[in-house]
Amino acid sequence: MGVQDKYICWLEDLNSGDVALVGGKNASLGEMIASLQQEGISVPGGFATTASAYREFLHANKLEEKIAGLLEDLNKGNKSLAKTGQAIRRLINRGQFPEAVSEAISMAYRLLCERYQSDEVDVAVRSSATAEDLPEASFAGQQETYLNIAGAEELLEACRRCYASLFTDRAISYRNEKGFEHMKVALSVGVQKMVRSDRAGSGVMFSIDTETGFPDVVVINAAWGLGDNVVQGIVNPDEYLIFKPFLDRPDLVPVVGKSLGSKEKKMVYASGGGHKTKNVDTSARERFSYVLDDEELLQLARWAVAIEKHYQKPMDMEWAKDGESGELFIVQARPETVQSSKGSAKLRTYSLKEEGTALVRGLAIGSAIAVGEVQVIENPDRIEQFKAGQILVTTMTDPDWVPAMKKAAGIITDRGGRTSHAAIVSRELGIPAIVGTETATEELSDGQSITLCCAEGDQGVVYEGKLVYEKEEIELDRMPRTRTQVLLNIASPAAAFRWWRLPVEGIGLARMEFIINNIIKVHPLALLKFDTLQDGKVKKQIAALTRGYQKKTDYFIDHLTRGIGRIAASRYPDPVIVRMSDFKTNEYANLIGGREFEPEEDNPMLGVRGAARYYSEKYREAFALECQALKKIREELGFDNVILMIPFCRTLMEADKVLKLLSRNGLVRGEKGLQVYVMAEVPSNIILAEEFAKRFDGFSIGSNDLTQLVLGVDRDQEELASLFDERDEAVKEMIAHLIKVARRAGTKVGICGQAPSDFPEFAEFLVREGIDSISLNPDSVIKVRQRVAKTEEEMSHADP
Repeated sequence: MGVQDKYICWLEDLNSGDVALVGGKNASLGEMIASLQQEGISVPGGFATTASAYREFLHANKLEEKIAGLLEDLNKGNKSLAKTGQAIRRLINRGQFPEAVSEAISMAYRLLCERYQSDEVDVAVRSSATAEDLPEASFAGQQETYLNIAGAEELLEACRRCYASLFTDRAISYRNEKGFEHMKVALSVGVQKMVRSDRAGSGVMFSIDTETGFPDVVVINAAWGLGDNVVQGIVNPDEYLIFKPFLDRPDLVPVVGKSLGSKEKKMVYASGGGHKTKNVDTSARERFSYVLDDEELLQLARWAVAIEKHYQKPMDMEWAKDGESGELFIVQARPETVQSSKGSAKLRTYSLKEEGTALVRGLAIGSAIAVGEVQVIENPDRIEQFKAGQILVTTMTDPDWVPAMKKAAGIITDRGGRTSHAAIVSRELGIPAIVGTETATEELSDGQSITLCCAEGDQGVVYEGKLVYEKEEIELDRMPRTRTQVLLNIASPAAAFRWWRLPVEGIGLARMEFIINNIIKVHPLALLKFDTLQDGKVKKQIAALTRGYQKKTDYFIDHLTRGIGRIAASRYPDPVIVRMSDFKTNEYANLIGGREFEPEEDNPMLGVRGAARYYSEKYREAFALECQALKKIREELGFDNVILMIPFCRTLMEADKVLKLLSRNGLVRGEKGLQVYVMAEVPSNIILAEEFAKRFDGFSIGSNDLTQLVLGVDRDQEELASLFDERDEAVKEMIAHLIKVARRAGTKVGICGQAPSDFPEFAEFLVREGIDSISLNPDSVIKVRQRVAKTEEEMSHADP
């Protein structure tokens, strides 16, 4: 073996079996270059120093015994961790490279310069420990990375500092915890051509949803500039979700999530002084623009799928875009170790049992709830003040914070996204965190009692006080099969991924109103008629929300498309029944800009709602926006499992008008497999069920409105609450009649109302009547499914 071969390996000559030689990070880069270039995946070229080079450095400087002695003092308690780490790093930083090693590194660097036709090519210098990135050791990043290194002397100095970083305090404590013998761990240094992402953007990518373990999406985080800001949680990045099963279809753009991050800073090259990089403020245009376009998202997502397929496991990757060439690159790939290691047989759920006052909001990490007292710490030098069971509140974390994080009941940060250090470590530790709140360190104070809730979807909320909550563990592998389909009621797109493991056969009710009210927030007519709005304050609010959109209506269509698309993705290819908007006039009026378009009605429950609104001259344009979103979901995103449902359709004339209007907007019942259902919630739907069955593909019983109208009881009137009961014989008679007529007509019939969730005996009644499906709230699925199975078994044993 030559000197070059002993101390240097070119990345293209490595594979995943070379972990002992060059560490997990460099072995993975070599594997991708060798095996995935034919997939079109670009990885920057370069070389790696070997474990032998590191050991030769220690031996030449007679450091082995000195380091071992210092570590022995630490184990005996004679020296603190901080002093031990500092002493070892000082020894290494004062060491000199043996001539053979320094010449091998310098020669490899010269060859790299020749490859890229540069006198001094700029390189990224990354540490890769031989025990790093093993499945049981997911705390990658324990050692240092140096960017924008140019020249042989700078490179050797960066390599020496990488060697020293094997003994940072956090790395020493990490190896102690994992049981790795310090002196058996070596360090390889990866040297790669820099991707000029300082002039574009970079970030992190996962081939699995990091919060829920949903396996069919790629999650991409992106920020302007070099990637360290995303990894370290210095900025709140953009976030994208791409549905994997459709990536092999060039006619589709299956982007089901886009969230604009604030991206206040970007890391760029620094010139002069001792620092090679620096953080600068981003421009307003950069803050309000997405880093990646759809074509780039799809390219990265396809790479993620190819990398996952090659390694046969979910992967955690880093990517970068070169601002000079416009090319995308993968600069790191390692196994994802949190969600992929969880068993799928159990589902642990958390739910708040009382309401509280929201103090701050951010991105939810995990799905748990924690209560405790706040401890605000902004400097890791003060972490010894942190007590077990407190909730850690800080600006951002890095590996120096891990000792405090391990003792925390929960973590809250001002900065960072889902791929930040705080997010990654909290997942690893199994504790809830809320990141990217922006103001937590200002809003929360030491000793304050709070509830940290990550059980309400994407958004994590910090509530005042210690709220009562419930934790439940569900054994999914013990769920019985049933003839009656059990479906799910979903409002929040984020919640859909959370419940993907539930044993259901689709979604029986996806509520469009939640997306309009909580995500879009603006009345659709206020977007259509923005220029004529009278209220200046409202115009400012809408302008801020729609910033970056040339057409205000595209804001509505895009957010509705992605929201419903995310719900549809969670259950594809099972049916997802989307109810068209069913706001009442008073609810529409509460949307931004709504008061200029909504009349005051004495009884909105029986007013201009549902079908009557869609074909009205005043609202028809707004309904067209909903139609455009649904058409886009089915034809551009690819979710042909989406079924449309028309609410509050009072007459056959209304049914005909709405179906005609859908057709005009490109949604023709029967074309491209499109099914249209109707809510059965008005007595006329039951009485004329045979005629409605000729116009629609299915009925979905809305038990709340049906009960109200059959019994003549205002469901919002407290004094009449005792009379409002879906189990009343009159209501049950109506439902039984509908089921009978629907089955005779060959039309599907289900229920999406509240009654089966609240009353298991009502679910039994529906099964005995022969209903096709029961759609339930997530917390009712298990107990109702068991009741349904028991009823079906009893029926099978009954006399014919």
